[in-house]
Amino acid sequence: MAKGNEIIVSANPKGRFLEGVVTGTPKPGTVMEIDWSEAKSNGRFTWEPYGTTAADGIRGVGADGDRRIIAVLLPDSLQGKAATAAYVTGDRCFLYVPQAGEELNMLVEDVAGTGDDLRVGDIMIVDDGTGKLLETTGDPESEPFIVLEAVTNPTADTLVHCLYTGQ
Repeated sequence: MAKGNEIIVSANPKGRFLEGVVTGTPKPGTVMEIDWSEAKSNGRFTWEPYGTTAADGIRGVGADGDRRIIAVLLPDSLQGKAATAAYVTGDRCFLYVPQAGEELNMLVEDVAGTGDDLRVGDIMIVDDGTGKLLETTGDPESEPFIVLEAVTNPTADTLVHCLYTGQ
């Protein structure tokens, strides 16, 4: 599933690379957001999976598909870790903010008990609380990814080749 063995698939990516400190045990391909409750550490923000902390006024994520920065967790290549290796709280983390039209391998959540096949062209939203992608439901503010490969009956969270829409 996934294209290649990295998170960023596009050649010569034009987005922005960031660094920080991670909270939790997210895997690369997860959408992350700044944990506003934490002070900077060595000048870097602490990042947690999108929607982990409940929304507080205008801060944070209130629902699946809320419009926020898309900062994708990258593998810790300085430690030689693979794109499937989870981080742990306190690790230095690496993120990428893509530009519209770039291709990435994104972590798609396996929703137990559903027929969660993916087809090329399916539109995805970011799940509040996990930072993983889900097929669009309802009327979200943001639908930032389109699936570029068919995936049949995933039995676990899966890296899936996607196109970033910028939406």
